[in-house]
Amino acid sequence: MSVLRLSALAALAFHGISALPTLSHTTSFPGNSSMRYANPDTYDASNFMDKFNVQDIPDPTHGFVTYVSKDQAQNEGLYRIDNGQIYMGVDSSSTLDPNGAGRKSVRLSSTASYNHGLIIGDFAHVPGSVCGSWPAFWMVGPNWPGNGEIDIIEGVSLGTQNQATLHTNEGCVMSYGEQLGSAVGNADCGAGGASLGCGVLDSNGGSFGSPINDAGGAIYATEWTSNSIKVWWWPRSSAPGDIGSGNPDPSGWGTPTANFQGCAFDNYIRDLNIIFDTTFCGDWAGQVWGSSSCSSQAATCNDFVAKNPGAFGDSYWLINSVKVFSA
Repeated sequence: MSVLRLSALAALAFHGISALPTLSHTTSFPGNSSMRYANPDTYDASNFMDKFNVQDIPDPTHGFVTYVSKDQAQNEGLYRIDNGQIYMGVDSSSTLDPNGAGRKSVRLSSTASYNHGLIIGDFAHVPGSVCGSWPAFWMVGPNWPGNGEIDIIEGVSLGTQNQATLHTNEGCVMSYGEQLGSAVGNADCGAGGASLGCGVLDSNGGSFGSPINDAGGAIYATEWTSNSIKVWWWPRSSAPGDIGSGNPDPSGWGTPTANFQGCAFDNYIRDLNIIFDTTFCGDWAGQVWGSSSCSSQAATCNDFVAKNPGAFGDSYWLINSVKVFSA
């Protein structure tokens, strides 16, 4: 979720459409794909609201959004526990002034920060593919881009292809390993002030947004070591059995969607918090509005988001768990 998205990258990720937190502690995890992982730091309905901070801050990506406080989010039903799952949604009832305050939403940051590990997110529902939306599940360190960023789930508007992206200081140059996706953006993850980053666009048109929900949810896994950062995903019904057993083993998962290699990652990516958010328009979805099919719906992204609250009824996360495993 970079501070700025440039149109060349945005168009690639815009499938079907033309073209910084307080840390409480840091956990360091070794690991590589030949190791088994165990002893997860688990975020679920039993502790999620205690282990994530709600950030009612101005949107760093200049979106048409108002991030609300924890009390307001809970009072308005935007953040709650539903039948053992964490619900995180947006206001889908208020008609707004496109020149005024943005649509209400929730932004979360984990109280813990991490160095290395296997991060597994189990989702019953992700924000659907709708014009103007920009949801993300990601990790970021303080003093962006000094401590780096890993975008695990991200896309905009009607997109159905996920994009995993790294943002760092200059000098972290990729030589990708075997992967199913296609490299986009810069080879240097920090080129041009890190705004564009180095990304991998999933070749699968069902890896982001509404298709995930049509398939009954998905599991996304990110293995972060000193030598590589790899991302996989599966429909929940076809995820590897060792994930469900609690002893995940990436060495048996096959070719990842994204396989970032060639950089001394420990010099560029560290002390990352886990972030969830859903914003609107701004530096990515707003930037490409005029060249997208969404532009037939309204003259500007802000105008559509402001005047069509019912379009965002499906813009919610329903999270079963997030687990961070050590080796």
